[in-house]
Amino acid sequence: MTVSPCRANLFLDQKELYQFLSACQQDCSCNQTKFVSISLEIESVDPLVALEKIAQPNQLNFYCENKSKGQALAAIDSVAKLHLKGKQRFENAQKFIKFHIANIITFGNLNHSFSGPHFCCSFGFFDENTQPNSPFPPATVFLPRWQIIRDSDRCILIANLEINTGVNLETLVGQFYQTIEQIISVKDNFNRDNINQQEFIKEAVNGIDKFEQTIVSILKSIQSNHLQKIVIAHALDVISANPFNLFKSLNNLRRFYSNCYIFSISNGKGQTFIGASPERLISIHNQELITDALAGSAPRGKTLIEDADLAERLLNSEKENHEHRVVIDFITQRLYHLGIVPQLLAPQLRQLSNIQHLWTPISAKLPANVNPLEIVAELHPTPAVAGVPRDVACEAINRYENFERGLYAAPLGWVDYQGNSEFIVGIRSALIDSDRARLYAGAGIVAGSDPDKELAEIQLKLQALLKALV
Repeated sequence: MTVSPCRANLFLDQKELYQFLSACQQDCSCNQTKFVSISLEIESVDPLVALEKIAQPNQLNFYCENKSKGQALAAIDSVAKLHLKGKQRFENAQKFIKFHIANIITFGNLNHSFSGPHFCCSFGFFDENTQPNSPFPPATVFLPRWQIIRDSDRCILIANLEINTGVNLETLVGQFYQTIEQIISVKDNFNRDNINQQEFIKEAVNGIDKFEQTIVSILKSIQSNHLQKIVIAHALDVISANPFNLFKSLNNLRRFYSNCYIFSISNGKGQTFIGASPERLISIHNQELITDALAGSAPRGKTLIEDADLAERLLNSEKENHEHRVVIDFITQRLYHLGIVPQLLAPQLRQLSNIQHLWTPISAKLPANVNPLEIVAELHPTPAVAGVPRDVACEAINRYENFERGLYAAPLGWVDYQGNSEFIVGIRSALIDSDRARLYAGAGIVAGSDPDKELAEIQLKLQALLKALV
């Protein structure tokens, strides 16, 4: 990767930008492609509104926002992409990122921690798809054409331009400035008072009765010591009279669940995976790693007294604490396997608007030889979304669930050119396809689980998504 100094007014002068790109083009050999990544600080815009205004249905795009942190990223279109499957998908995705970083010329305002190119990634729960015409491959990694990142009161616009001997630079520069004008002129146009909730046709994919029977069957398997825990998912198909409004639905999600990660991944074929996840898989900044153990759940109370009582029961529940401890032990063992020494913070409650979880943040200093996707590969899937033992639980998931998980409960996130990264787990999620949506939610089944309570927890999670859809 090459870093180039630039004058502060470079981006105001099309001629100078053309000359710079022309010099980059002359450095390209006959069959070589380079990427020029330009970072600009702009007046603050809403990345979600920019995504709505700029993105096209036939393009890959990615969106992730954590309102409580004041951070949001929208990635629009791609200049380089790769679809993968198989057991080496994480490793091969990392190779793709490393190869392209070596061919990126990065310049502009590089002082902000979110400047520079970010590679967006989505990985399926399993490394192979089991059904034909699956909307998402087992792995996708792409370098966006445009990135809009808001961090508190600052906003960074990154353009990644593809340069080779065949590119018409006049056209490229013209499109560059035209799109920048579109982005900086974006205004917040979401109606903050109108949620637009409506009635939908709803049908459980595997039926409520069958789901309860599945839980009973799993409990018998646990009693026979075939496995200790399995996270079984339930899917709900929803049909609307009109196509779902993706952006209003996402806006609702970030309003309702401001302390979750709101996310959206489009496949460029009309299907989009969205959700509000409370679970971060990894966050890496300046070689500092943070990951979360999130397992053990209880509903929120309708009154302060009831809420406090439910929280106290959760904190003291032997069953829920055991489930939580299993996740902690798994994460720490996998980190040690990579030569990473974890430090556990004190367990606490992660309280969302409709549910609360036991939560233990885990931090570590990252060795220089360990890359983000190595950690993702080591941790996915955690017992919080699969079970224990992991391989046995995954086999059981394939046996019990009569639908493909796809991106549900899988790693979604980004890796930047400096090795910083953030990945979340795609739970509390839905696959949107025009006027149809498939909602996903899961429950961890262990010895002592009550089928009625587990079903109630599933319904609680599904309702969280259902009330946000427009």
